Amino acid sequence: MAKSVVNAERFAKGMTFDEYVRYAGSPENLAREAWGGYFPDGGSFSAPRKDNSAVLRERYARARLSDHQTAAIKWLVAQPNGPAKILVISEDWSSDCRRDVPVLARLSEAGGMELRIFNRDGKKVLGRRRPDPAAAPDANHDLMLEFMNKKNGAEWASVPVAVFYAKDFRELHRHIEYPAIYHKDRIRGHQQAARPGESEEQRKERDRREFLALQGSPFFDVWACAGIDETLSALYEKMVVGDS
Repeated sequence: MAKSVVNAERFAKGMTFDEYVRYAGSPENLAREAWGGYFPDGGSFSAPRKDNSAVLRERYARARLSDHQTAAIKWLVAQPNGPAKILVISEDWSSDCRRDVPVLARLSEAGGMELRIFNRDGKKVLGRRRPDPAAAPDANHDLMLEFMNKKNGAEWASVPVAVFYAKDFRELHRHIEYPAIYHKDRIRGHQQAARPGESEEQRKERDRREFLALQGSPFFDVWACAGIDETLSALYEKMVVGDS
């Protein structure tokens, strides 16, 4: 196994959640490109970046762990070599990041764990599935390469990534993109598909409305909660059973 690029020095360079929220609305961040979607024939395109700091603050203010989630993370942290640090790779244009990063902040607080957040990209949005650190030295693509999302026979530089470590930076668990119960590709595929009689412009506008409504619905909270539950369960298994 290749040596991890994550150590105490690198981890310390990440942002706390409060720093990340402030950064999201900063001129520095707003000058960066954002992901705009995929072309029908492959590839991706960039879009202007929006100020998502208010969304992150609002979701954090509403985010609450259940009693059993709080008890579970406290139990896990108290175990020998239990979780002590969370490294997150995020891009605030991502709905998955806006959903999960605030509740990960709540989890870190409940367990007394250190949380550090890193951008995936630099000034330019990643325009390919597999990042190239040499092509974007201002990005964190070396981190991303360590935590690629392997699915459908391919690798994707998906965000968010949340990696849980023991105090000595031994990796315990990684959570990538969204929980298993959120069948995002199926849901988004349905929203994006043309309806009978729709023009292309009407299809795009309806898809945008439906996806925005989904992000504001209780189901985004359901999936945020599910991601925490999956993580707690995986960490418990690691503590009591060990590596497979």
